[in-house]
Amino acid sequence: MIHQQLNNFNLILASGSPRRQQFFKELGLAFKVILKPVKEEFPPRLRHFEISDYLAQLKALPFQNSLQANDILITSDTIVWHQQKALGKPKTPQEAFNMIQSLSNTTHEVITSVCFTTTAKQKTVNAVTKVTFKALTEHEIWHYITTCKPFDKAGAYGIQEWIGQIGITKIEGSYFNVVGLPTHLVYKTLMEFTGS
Repeated sequence: MIHQQLNNFNLILASGSPRRQQFFKELGLAFKVILKPVKEEFPPRLRHFEISDYLAQLKALPFQNSLQANDILITSDTIVWHQQKALGKPKTPQEAFNMIQSLSNTTHEVITSVCFTTTAKQKTVNAVTKVTFKALTEHEIWHYITTCKPFDKAGAYGIQEWIGQIGITKIEGSYFNVVGLPTHLVYKTLMEFTGS
């Protein structure tokens, strides 16, 4: 099992996301959280999973001179891809409203990329999940923004929160990916990294 394989490795999760940290705990993984600041910007030529791949790899750069031989660094990024553009985290309530309103009565894609870095190699994997919202009323959108304050979430919503419970009519792909981490890919890649 993965726990035995990881005995000789130190897992470092470079994420302040409580959801990602909880996933690691639920997977039974021993890890430490280390955060290093990085400016999350990407070249405008990038599209779709290229954006989240790039940002996940970018978050690994500040660690490149401090990793030890038995460290596995995990960095991640999630975007919402809708109408040929990436939706990040909203900065204001109005921006959150505009994002959610654009998702209303349509299908979008949630893309999470996870980058695994050691002193010897680096691998980036990603998962894409299609999510469909019903037609949301302005009252429903504002109620959600006011009560849940989704300013730390790509696309301005959390599938596990009220808006997801009342608004999402269809999901194709990994639910956990939409929450913030494709746990099946993390498990599979760690197994590969550690010799299985």
